[in-house]
Amino acid sequence: MISRRNIRVKVMQTIYTLSTLEQGLKPGEPVHLLQKHFDQSKELFLYLTYFLSEIAGYAEKDSYVRSGKHLPSTADLNVNTKIAGNELLWRIKEDASYQQQLGKAKFENRIDKELVKKIYIELAESPQYRAYISVNERNAKEEREILEFLFNDLLIPNEVFISHLEEHFMNWDDDADMVIQLVQGLLLKPSAINFNEVVSADKWNFAKNLITTVIDKKEHLETLIIPKLKNWDAERIAALDMIIMRMGVAELLYFETIPPKVTINEYIDIAKEYSTQQSGQFVNGILDNIHKELVQQGKLHKTEFKKTKVAPQDNLKEEKP
Repeated sequence: MISRRNIRVKVMQTIYTLSTLEQGLKPGEPVHLLQKHFDQSKELFLYLTYFLSEIAGYAEKDSYVRSGKHLPSTADLNVNTKIAGNELLWRIKEDASYQQQLGKAKFENRIDKELVKKIYIELAESPQYRAYISVNERNAKEEREILEFLFNDLLIPNEVFISHLEEHFMNWDDDADMVIQLVQGLLLKPSAINFNEVVSADKWNFAKNLITTVIDKKEHLETLIIPKLKNWDAERIAALDMIIMRMGVAELLYFETIPPKVTINEYIDIAKEYSTQQSGQFVNGILDNIHKELVQQGKLHKTEFKKTKVAPQDNLKEEKP
C-alpha cells in the first residue's frame, strides 16, 4: 500500500500544482485534485502489473505460433510455458479487485504487443529463465524470483518500455519510484494489496487533512517560518522549499500523533530528493529551529507516541523512506 512518505510527496506535488494556477481555488478543489493524482498513480500501478502478466502470458502464444509453423523444429514443438502458469502471478490475476479495476481500464488499447514480444524473447534467452524452466516443480520462492527478475532487471531498465510509459502516462516521472515499490511489494505479498483501495482509509484521511491544513493555515504557518529565514529573502526561496516547510510545520502543530523527529526527518529527505542540493540542510535548520521554539513556548501538543492507536505500518521504522 502507499506509505505516508508517498502521501507527503503527492500532497507536496499537488500543492505545487495548485500554486501555479492563476485563478483562485474553488471549494474542495485541492482534495479533488489530490484524489485525481492518486487515481492516476493507481492506474499506472495497475498497468505495470498488467504488462508484467502479458509478458509472462506470451509464453503460451509463442508456443502456439511456433508449433503452427509449416515445418516446426523440435524446439518449436517443445516451448516451455511454465511461466504462463506462474502461481504467484495467477494469485494476482484472479484477485477480484484486480479484475474489477482491469475491466475499467481497458488497457488493451494501450498495450504495445510488439514490445511485449521483445521483452519475452529477452526473458526466454536469459540464464535465469532457463534455470527456472529446467525444474518441473513449482516452488513459491522461485515463482516470485522469476517475476522479480522480469520486472526489476528486464522491464524497468528497458528504455523503450520507459518511453512507452511516458507516452501513455504523464505522471510516470512523478510516480515512478512509488509505483515501482508498489509492484515490488505486490510480488512479495500479493494479499496485502487491494487494487480498489491503493490508499487505505486512514492514509486517505491523513492526506486530506494534510493538504487542507497546509492550504487553510498558510498565513499562520508562514508567520512561523519567515522570521527564521534571517538573511534569506522569502520571495527568493524556492517555491518547493516553502511548501515543504509549511507541510512540516503543519505536522508539528496539528498532527499530534506523529512524532516531531519523524516529521522533520521525512521533510529533510523529501527536500533533498525533490528540491535543490542545499534544500535538505536548509529545511532541517528551519524546522528544527521552529520545533525547539514551539517546545520552549509550550505550543507543541503531541500525544505520547506509545499511547496512540497507530497502524503497524505507520510506526517509526515504516516512516523511513
